[in-house]
Amino acid sequence: MNITDINQLPTQKGKVAIITGANIGLGLETARFLIQKDITIVMACRSQQKAMHARNLLLKDVPDARIDVILIDLNSLQSVRDFVINFTDKYDRLDYLINNAGLMIPPLQRTEEGFESQLGVNYLSHFLLTGLLLPILEKTENSRVVALGSLAHRKGKIDFKNLNWEKDYHNFKAYCQSKLACVMFGFELDRRLKKSKSSVTSVIAHPGASLTNLGRYAPALINNIVMKIGTPFLNSAAMGAIPTIHAALGEDIEGGDYIGPASLLELRGYASKKVKATKYAQDEHLAKSLWETSERLVHFNYPI
Repeated sequence: MNITDINQLPTQKGKVAIITGANIGLGLETARFLIQKDITIVMACRSQQKAMHARNLLLKDVPDARIDVILIDLNSLQSVRDFVINFTDKYDRLDYLINNAGLMIPPLQRTEEGFESQLGVNYLSHFLLTGLLLPILEKTENSRVVALGSLAHRKGKIDFKNLNWEKDYHNFKAYCQSKLACVMFGFELDRRLKKSKSSVTSVIAHPGASLTNLGRYAPALINNIVMKIGTPFLNSAAMGAIPTIHAALGEDIEGGDYIGPASLLELRGYASKKVKATKYAQDEHLAKSLWETSERLVHFNYPI
């Protein structure tokens, strides 16, 4: 699917989407696409001020867009639970859940529950959010869950003995593990949804190599080099959002699809296609173990 195909998609008026981290980067550009298709957007963001600023930017493009802000802090599982209560008090349907927000290579930080921040924010909070929203997704015909993967999943390994990085913390390895977990979650969710004969579809997308705020924790020298030399070889945030839009709205999408840039090495471009995750990411036994571990960590058992 290319940008022309996206622009020609029919109106989705009446449908509702949640986008985590919708105030910046890929999330903001995803929201920009969706409001052009008359989708009601719920910006799930940590900062009211930043979310409202982004909302105002979007309304300049589409003045009659329906854009709501409901706060969520993915560093807190209680905040995730509060978000779901607030959302379901206001809405009776959810067509698209886009688990977009994320962290990349921060120094060692921990969430309120003590999880390594990338594991907690990128994966565990979205795992819980999806599970809590599953009943309303089930009530909405042909709804979709989009997990945000990364090329970095190819370098990831799930280390159950050091899943939470209690020793030997390495920020890039932790990032790769967290994005691998997101990809594995998308596949395992698809398997479980199909087994339960659900109408909900689980899909994974990755943005390729994109210029977003994810690089804010990289050393200044590296960021300067990227901005001066690497820009022509990287996606803009708008380009990076195309696989997510394809995953959410594409008419060719099936459960378990993995969508990435339609270019050599899946790095960039104004088109997306179905791509392949690693065999490791598709290991069903490993995914089952990760799922069961995740349920214990977040104190929530999925209904499927």
